Amino acid sequence: MATHQDQIQFSTRPNGDMHDITEQVQTIVSASNIQTGIAHIFNVGSTAVIGTIEYEPGLISDLPSILNKLMPPSKHYGHEQTWHDGNGHSHLQASTLGPSESIPIANNQLVLGTWQQIFHLECDNKPRDRAVIVTILGN
Repeated sequence: MATHQDQIQFSTRPNGDMHDITEQVQTIVSASNIQTGIAHIFNVGSTAVIGTIEYEPGLISDLPSILNKLMPPSKHYGHEQTWHDGNGHSHLQASTLGPSESIPIANNQLVLGTWQQIFHLECDNKPRDRAVIVTILGN
């Protein structure tokens, strides 16, 4: 079994900034020369999400909007009593959707549906410099 690891770095805007990172992940997969395996994509930090979605304007708007309705910004979260940084909702949103995805690889290509892209979603209430670690495992 072979492994390959690289990272993607970018800056985000606060609360709901979404990035399509599919091409960057595929570039890392291609560089790995692994034909069959798994790409594991992990956001470093506890206030952002990695997932898959049809990356189109309606859903790019809908997902953060729904998260803000389910877990709105508020000073009443227990996290606020500890840190007073206004991002209790950010941690809850990110932990609900999760920091990582694993995508199969076949013939040195990510196996994704026609309308399925890999996204990074910023849930924090301030801009961030983000690192996403991509680990490729396989043969």
